[in-house]
Amino acid sequence: MLKTHTCGELRLSHVGTQVTLAGWVHRRRDHGALIFIDLRDREGIVQVVVDAEAAPEAHKVAEKARVEYVLQIRGEVRARPEGLQNPNLPTGEIEVAAQEVTILNPAKTPPFYINEDVPVEEALRLKYRYLDLRRERMQRNIILRHHVVTAIREFLNARGFIEIETPLLIKSTPEGARDFIVPSRLHPGKFYALPQSPQQLKQLLMVAGFEKYYQIARCLRDEDLRADRQPEFTQLDLEMSFVEQDDILALIEELYLYLVEKVVPHKRIREIPFPRLTYQEAIARYGTDKPDLRFGMELIDLTDIVAHSAFRVFAQTAAEGGHVKAITVPGAAGYSRKELDALTQHVIPYGAKGLLWMAFRQEGVRSPAAKFLTSGEIQAIRERTAAREGDLVLIIADEPTVVAEALGHLRLEMGQRLGLRDPNELAFAWVVEFPLLEWNEEEGRWQAVHHPFTAPVPEDWTLADTDPGRMRALAHDSVLNGWEVGGGSIRIHRSDEQQRMFQLLGITEEQAQAQFGHLLEAFQYGAPPHGGIALGLDRLVALFADENSIREVIAFPKTSSAQDLMLGAPSPVAEEQLRELHLAVLSLER
Repeated sequence: MLKTHTCGELRLSHVGTQVTLAGWVHRRRDHGALIFIDLRDREGIVQVVVDAEAAPEAHKVAEKARVEYVLQIRGEVRARPEGLQNPNLPTGEIEVAAQEVTILNPAKTPPFYINEDVPVEEALRLKYRYLDLRRERMQRNIILRHHVVTAIREFLNARGFIEIETPLLIKSTPEGARDFIVPSRLHPGKFYALPQSPQQLKQLLMVAGFEKYYQIARCLRDEDLRADRQPEFTQLDLEMSFVEQDDILALIEELYLYLVEKVVPHKRIREIPFPRLTYQEAIARYGTDKPDLRFGMELIDLTDIVAHSAFRVFAQTAAEGGHVKAITVPGAAGYSRKELDALTQHVIPYGAKGLLWMAFRQEGVRSPAAKFLTSGEIQAIRERTAAREGDLVLIIADEPTVVAEALGHLRLEMGQRLGLRDPNELAFAWVVEFPLLEWNEEEGRWQAVHHPFTAPVPEDWTLADTDPGRMRALAHDSVLNGWEVGGGSIRIHRSDEQQRMFQLLGITEEQAQAQFGHLLEAFQYGAPPHGGIALGLDRLVALFADENSIREVIAFPKTSSAQDLMLGAPSPVAEEQLRELHLAVLSLER
């Protein structure tokens, strides 16, 4: 090894020890006869002192060193002089008196500061990701990710799970998102798909009798990106045989408790056992199926109160089957007109046509709608919303889906403004009883809300021929602080029921055999009842690391337009490669 110790491990107990260190120049301060170098490696930073009188040759080399040079230092650990200790560094009580300095590699001036946590344009960070990853925050995030994965493996291995890898080249089947496809050189005109998830494969492992499987799985989906989505991502994939939904939820709750205790013990879990909400309840109360439960400010239905109001917007909305709902913002009655207009602009992108406000002040209610509402209606609204003096009630009247989405996002915005979304509080919850199917207007058919292998609530099979839209799924989503961090279900394990599900989805028997024949046949050889879940590792780590984007916890992520700026991908390939694959690139006008 080129070093005997790491930079971050030296303490007063090492005083008098001869050490060899290697790392990067974090900072350099030249005081003439004395040069101070903060040397950095993965484990931390230590101060090195190079004295021209005591080590003239080492001093000559140190004069050439600059930020991010890679150095090897040989010297002796000594206590820092009284009054010169640095309480902000774990190594702040000692320094290394250099006897020899070797430049292992010089460095160009970096395109951004590595030794300071200052904002840097993301495109620049991603182009020089190998430099960005040297920064303390990014090192901390990637190491946190490692600890999470290690703890997951410890937990599941101790409970009899077997880690099994599944292939990355599989068959393309219609399961939801768009596949990445890979042309086959050996089979011209045929293609592999990269797995959106190991869904069918893990079910086949249950048929194979492994009973408890998991994998830290790479998943790839060719879909539009956002802060919590990448074209390639990682999930904890897990499947169990001979279980019911409660068994899966109990196991995952136990896993979360273990992870928090092992990896982020400074964070606190809001409620144990985790609350369970039905899908309908989550939408009604929070406007979303991934609610942030760290604070209240729930959506309150006012439709019945204002259904016959003289205020036309309310009455017409109610008459057309829409919703009139509100949230109560404590202490915000003093908002200016400019601030209220800004809130209106906040809900417009979610389809809302406007936002009505009611400020309850000492002198009475202030609202653009006050003159259209009776005193009885105003009092009923105040009682229903539990608004006190000084509170602001924000109301949206529109189609139910618009009201839910717009008011749900406004709730999150106000929770953020009021400091109610404490990152150190972890509000885990389960959302269950999702709709099994949703109607695709464009294609004129039912489609699976989750995937076509999700089992319905058993008694809901009776609705298959009469009212499929009312069928409920034995599905479960894990939510945390307003993010969906996992999803799973009890699976269909009988061939006849799986074939019936395909029929509901408009998949003919011939199509089912061509696309899923392997699964249908496997279920005829004694498939056990089974179910599982997939946890989004990137999202979970981002929440543990207090990051707003999963790109901050992935070593080499893509941009929001799915580009790798560091490697320059995607990129053209040589004509020879295309010919080998029996492909040609055509320019198509849209």
